[in-house]
Amino acid sequence: MQCAIYKSRKKQDTYLYLAARGDFSRVPEVLLKLLGELIHVMDLDLFPERKLAQEDVADVLRNLRERGWHLQTPQQDEWQGVKH
Repeated sequence: MQCAIYKSRKKQDTYLYLAARGDFSRVPEVLLKLLGELIHVMDLDLFPERKLAQEDVADVLRNLRERGWHLQTPQQDEWQGVKH
């Protein structure tokens, strides 16, 4: 599965994966406001055998298929108020 990865300029070490590049329509508005400006970092081909440095690829793939996005944060505690 091809995905696009965006980096938050407002939240350090926070990345938003999208199932379709540039399609933020399924991302909650509150989350977009928290992330601030997003910078496209790269497009990535994900598959079950691929290793990711900080995320479980199965979780990322599931989130992309089910909701169209996945959020990678340095600490989940800060994001408890955001409905996934």
